[in-house]
Amino acid sequence: MAEIGQVINNKYEILKLIGKGGMSRVYLAMDMNIHKPWAVKEIDKTVRDQNNEVIIQSAIAEANLIKELDHNAIVRIVDIIDEPDKIFIIEDYIDGETLNALILREGAQPQEKVIEWAIQICSALEYLHTRKPPIIYRDMKPANVMLKPEGNVKIIDFGIAREYKEHNTEDTKCLGTKGYAAPEQFGGKGQTDARTDVYCLGVTLYYLVTGKNPSEPPYEIYPIRYWNPRLSSGLEAIILKCTRPNPGERFQSCAELSYALQHYEEYTAQYRAKQLVKVWKFGAAVAAAVAFIIAGSIGLGKRRGKINTDFDFNMNQAVRATDEQEKLAFFTKAIEIKPGSAEPYLGIVKMMKEDMVFDVKEEETLKKLVIPNQEALKRDGDYAELAFEIGKLYWYYYTYGTENQTDNTMFRRGVATEWFSDAVNYGQTDDEFYLMASVYRDIGEFNSTIELKIIEGDDGGAYKAHWTSLREMVSSIDYSTPEVVELEIYNQFIDAVIARMKGFRNDGVPYSEVSAMYEKVVAGLQEINPISELNVGKKEAILAKVETAKEVIDTNYNKGGRKTE
Repeated sequence: MAEIGQVINNKYEILKLIGKGGMSRVYLAMDMNIHKPWAVKEIDKTVRDQNNEVIIQSAIAEANLIKELDHNAIVRIVDIIDEPDKIFIIEDYIDGETLNALILREGAQPQEKVIEWAIQICSALEYLHTRKPPIIYRDMKPANVMLKPEGNVKIIDFGIAREYKEHNTEDTKCLGTKGYAAPEQFGGKGQTDARTDVYCLGVTLYYLVTGKNPSEPPYEIYPIRYWNPRLSSGLEAIILKCTRPNPGERFQSCAELSYALQHYEEYTAQYRAKQLVKVWKFGAAVAAAVAFIIAGSIGLGKRRGKINTDFDFNMNQAVRATDEQEKLAFFTKAIEIKPGSAEPYLGIVKMMKEDMVFDVKEEETLKKLVIPNQEALKRDGDYAELAFEIGKLYWYYYTYGTENQTDNTMFRRGVATEWFSDAVNYGQTDDEFYLMASVYRDIGEFNSTIELKIIEGDDGGAYKAHWTSLREMVSSIDYSTPEVVELEIYNQFIDAVIARMKGFRNDGVPYSEVSAMYEKVVAGLQEINPISELNVGKKEAILAKVETAKEVIDTNYNKGGRKTE
């Protein structure tokens, strides 16, 4: 046992004992170098748990699990000190008290406060569940949540958290706190997953708003208004859904639960009654439409598993809407429900492409939705595809700076290149879009760096790679390529030939290859019969440059005094 005044690792001075359990002790310590307080968890290497297993292994596993995490509602581990007879784990010192201590002192808490804490906890749990692989906390209870003086909460004690094993049928151990643990935590009823944490959080909310400890008699979860009729029937419905024995009947994610908590009044009986009256007023046609949407939601839920009903509803409504603002409103609602799903963002990007114009107002709208949720999107795994589509939106359709076409081209391609880089960095080589994202990125980076390389005399070899990217881009054109995109690709090729032909030649690109690609571009250009006045003008502008491009090719290979073949 550490002593008051003892210095751990020549750095952490033990100030006082602040907590202890059957397997560990926690001290307040001061970092002597930076004068910052830390919590120090001390565990003897000889201590065993109730199964007579040495607890040190699980302690180290816990520490390694937490030290990779970064969320403002999760305790941080900053140091692990392994000594011969014990281990010290250095964690954030949380100034405050546990929610359990608060309940024991004050009793049931106001539901508005509880909902605010719950939304913060949902954010932390959703963060854990979207790790790769997912982390299931499994011990959510008031004693494991610290309330800080400013009102924010922080999850502590990851002693029984585990990584979700995709192919496991059930957990290997029965762990959890009686009264709070979900049925599947007691073995033989399936593997714990995100819905397990939903259950534990539901029980925690029950205790916080009623003051009735589920670990004590009568050991049951009653509807919360049984204890306090003034509590919201909407919150009651949410807690009852969280704590259903069958995981499939609970909220399927903490993101879905968070959305419900933010709209808990919509779950009240009065709200449902009003909505029912509205449905009847709309008549049979609306009822049929609702039935169709519900059926679609069920089908999509079976296919996608984790997409919740509200998300599915809003996505269906967005697809069915004919008004652009109405579409945007439904997509935005879907994003609020599941900010880490790329689907609604992709729907917005597709909508913005339809008129072949991406203006500054649309850019502002898109950025307000995407930028705050980038981390959630990256965790979800679909961010790369979204980044690729946003890159194309800028590359081909952005209208900022169109008063000066050169400035517009440089700017939109510069911004687009950043998105294409993200598509490559967060994508997989077998993604359908990966190759073209790499091509766009390489062309953008070439254009942004080549002038400096020329000045520094370091441009040798850069042109051959650029030529390969241009060739890949031209080869990507097929029957499904939008007219405006096809024209832009041809324009990029012709401009590159005029501006960079000497570099292509010096880097060893053969005349036969350049000439063949030129003929292919000109033939493709002539086959386009644009309908819009804008594209008619673009085609004419490109055609006006093709003869110049041909002269540049012939001059460099046939008339410049140097031939490569």
